[in-house]
Amino acid sequence: MADISTDVLIIGTGPAGSATAALLSSYGIENMVVNRYRWLANTPRAHITNQRTMEVLRDLGRDVEDEAYMHATHQDLMGENVFCESLAGEEIGRMKAWGNHPLSKAEHEMSSPCHMNDLPQTFMEPLLFKTACSRGTQARMSTEYLRHEQDADGVTTTCLDRLTGKEFTIRSKYLVGADGGKSLVAEHAGLPFEGQMAVGGSMNILFRADLSKYVAHRPSVLYWVMQPGADVGGIGMGLVRMVRPWNEWLIVWGYDINGPEPEVTEEFATGVARQLIGDPELEIELISANTWTVNNYYATRTSEGRVFCMGDAIHRHPPSNGLGSNTSIQDAFNLAWKLSMVLKGQAGARLLDSYDAERAPVAKQIVTRANQSIAETGPIFEALGMGEGVDPVQMQKNLEARCDGNPAAEKQREAIRKAIAFKKYEFDAHGVEMNQRYISDAIVSDGQIEPAMELDPDMHYQPTTWPGARLPHAWVYEAGGAEVSSLDLCGHGQFTVLTGLGGEAWAKAAAAVAKRLGIEITTRIIGPRQAHLDHSGDWARASEITDSGCLLVRPDHHVAWRCAKMAKEPEAELSRVFEAVLGR
Repeated sequence: MADISTDVLIIGTGPAGSATAALLSSYGIENMVVNRYRWLANTPRAHITNQRTMEVLRDLGRDVEDEAYMHATHQDLMGENVFCESLAGEEIGRMKAWGNHPLSKAEHEMSSPCHMNDLPQTFMEPLLFKTACSRGTQARMSTEYLRHEQDADGVTTTCLDRLTGKEFTIRSKYLVGADGGKSLVAEHAGLPFEGQMAVGGSMNILFRADLSKYVAHRPSVLYWVMQPGADVGGIGMGLVRMVRPWNEWLIVWGYDINGPEPEVTEEFATGVARQLIGDPELEIELISANTWTVNNYYATRTSEGRVFCMGDAIHRHPPSNGLGSNTSIQDAFNLAWKLSMVLKGQAGARLLDSYDAERAPVAKQIVTRANQSIAETGPIFEALGMGEGVDPVQMQKNLEARCDGNPAAEKQREAIRKAIAFKKYEFDAHGVEMNQRYISDAIVSDGQIEPAMELDPDMHYQPTTWPGARLPHAWVYEAGGAEVSSLDLCGHGQFTVLTGLGGEAWAKAAAAVAKRLGIEITTRIIGPRQAHLDHSGDWARASEITDSGCLLVRPDHHVAWRCAKMAKEPEAELSRVFEAVLGR
């Protein structure tokens, strides 16, 4: 007999694990989360927080969303992405990133009620963990996962209490492996992977120093320093990342993965900081230093029986594009409502199969995109004359040649401008963040083919209510005049039926289906003299259905099914769809 029992055991308290716990507790599901360490994230690893992730926090509650904004660096301070010879030295070029270009900013504002921001993991993780524990999650720190065994009824997990040295067992109906890039849960579950681990080496140097005089006039998250032959790997580039404006910083410094792992002493770290910042007298307060590897590795299957993996356990990639914690939290948003409905007996276990069908393609997509972004830095080096195999002395001459007044230098400057501008695919790829469309048994087709991406799908979010897509955001108005997002009308662990005047029969049908299936369905009728009004017409345009039509929206904001106009038998139609989606 196990020492402890719970419905869902979650291994890992990072963004994926803590988000899963917070969502499950919000849905009323008993869960436990364990962490092998005594506390949460001690370095600000992940930080870029995109709109879709903020929508998950908003779904957890406006208090959670507001606290994230309170701790975050706001979007307008994120985006003058700078390339320079040092922070104190000559600037090579810059680009507006993270939604700060006027055209990109307009797209961001039209796409979501939420705002992109920079929220280091040292703030995000405690926020999610606190939310989980305050809503019922049982948490155990200094508790190390060792192994698990599953059977037809559940999973028995053996853990080590690192304080006493004693092993104990936890019995759960489901196990979630959110245990990071060296996931033992994924290994023990036998999940198949493609790609390669450790394709490059990097070190992080976290320190405090007031750099306001070098950066406040060009606020950014990232300052790319191009110095020929400077770094350990000979790449010629170091990254100075803002952690807190403008006095806490993280330097990312490459090293040769084929050589010995470097020892980062205080003297070494101070020297690197002085070199990249360009201030030989700079005094820093060293906080920590660690090494890590660049990975190109993703799971082609994300679950095995009653065991589900998420976050870095199934998608391991460099921090390019800022996709890591965002995708991890979105993994949680996809899985948590499904576990909840299965555990409550509202859905069949087959619903859980859709997690793999929906999130495995996302894992592949973001790992591929993040590694591609690293490769797309190459043209900048080429334009600067700092390509592979070039002698550092010659690199410096090539770098300085851009300042000449001859035709060759003009051509070089044009190449530099184009190469930097092309980095929008890493630093302003709104479509990569927002365009996920699911295809699974938890989506029911309306018979329409998937709408084509009319714009670059990496760069531009393209809203649609095609089943499988995230519900488009549009502002509607409460009867009292308050503005609310269409997304605010949905979520919170429940399915939602959206319709308009002439669609009242859908509301009656939803009530009947909810009663018969023992589930909760929220119904919203949008139109004149209703609780929600479409004064601007934005909702009518975004919904892609007539007023008498119906959109069925899942708890994770994705459209499960739509009907363009009133059906002859709305109750029969909703019953058919719900039974398909819920695997009943």
